[in-house]
Amino acid sequence: MKRPSLPKLPLRMRTYFAAHQSQGVLAAIVTIGIALPLLSRVPPFGDLQSLNAWTNAFTIAAIYAVMAIGLNVVIGMAGLLDLGYAAFFALGGYTYAILASSFLGIHLPFWPVLIFGIIIGAIFGVLLGAPTLRLRGDYLAIVTLGFGEIVPLTLLNAEAFTNGTRGIGGIDKPQLKPLVEFTLTNPWPFYLLVLGMLTLVVILVLRLEDSKIGRAWEAIREDELAAESSGINTVISKLQAFAVGAAIASFIGVFNAAKLTVVSPGQFGFVVSVSTLSAVVLGGMGNVVGVGAGAFVIYLIQNIFLKQLNILVSQLSIPVLMDIDFLKFQYVLYGIALVVMMLRRPQGIFPARRRMRTFKDAEVPK
Repeated sequence: MKRPSLPKLPLRMRTYFAAHQSQGVLAAIVTIGIALPLLSRVPPFGDLQSLNAWTNAFTIAAIYAVMAIGLNVVIGMAGLLDLGYAAFFALGGYTYAILASSFLGIHLPFWPVLIFGIIIGAIFGVLLGAPTLRLRGDYLAIVTLGFGEIVPLTLLNAEAFTNGTRGIGGIDKPQLKPLVEFTLTNPWPFYLLVLGMLTLVVILVLRLEDSKIGRAWEAIREDELAAESSGINTVISKLQAFAVGAAIASFIGVFNAAKLTVVSPGQFGFVVSVSTLSAVVLGGMGNVVGVGAGAFVIYLIQNIFLKQLNILVSQLSIPVLMDIDFLKFQYVLYGIALVVMMLRRPQGIFPARRRMRTFKDAEVPK
């Protein structure tokens, strides 16, 4: 029996919402982003100790949200698998660390290095994409995984430029005086800056999605041979996807280094790529806002829920559970989440509109 469909909005309203999508996303991100840390003042969230702790947590969550949106360009929009995405995150971080710290005595301002980091990321994205243009599926996954492992190892061994295992510390903080001063004791300037960066990336990717480039990515994702037959230059389109995704990761990597004031190869392991991929799958491949929300969910579960679960179990004084550190099970949770989502809801929690229609069509009995 055919279910009754909901009435559609008038054409004028649909046109208005489509034209003002970016402004709506901007307003939503800013409003929700500023409001969320303030929950630390409202029961039952007050036991998380302080507003600063919440603000710091959401800052790091926003960093991973930007990374997830960048990876979504490669995986969700263009349909290209990338298991070494953390390498581009590392390139941005080390670019800023080398050019804005006491290690080599170079102290360039944050803002020019931010632009330079984007360029470096895009260049390495093209360098990774060029030799993998004819690879698909497992072969592409192996190559990108290898790239993700090679970059941290290179950073580990190039001690003259990266300080090896010790990493680079004493990294300069962004300067925006006299408007605001970035300090380690006040996380709000960092949070507002990353919120602005997140908003910028979301709007940029949404615009790309509705552009000629985005439609080419979608065609390649659905059927590369058909896309090529219809006149789409699949080589250029794939390289554009790798370049945009890598540039976004490097972009937020620069900010991450400025916030932490220290970088080391251990910060950019395979786990970072898996966490980002989990956010993409959980949020819904192809849905820009959904992927960002998935990153927030994964980070907050990992760094707030599991910590609170440890505290709760210790207070209950149950002998069997007291010796269990639930934080050590976070990677098991990633694996379970990926398997369950791919089996039960492959379109993700917040499926993209086009992808949702595809899955609905596939479920119609013949």
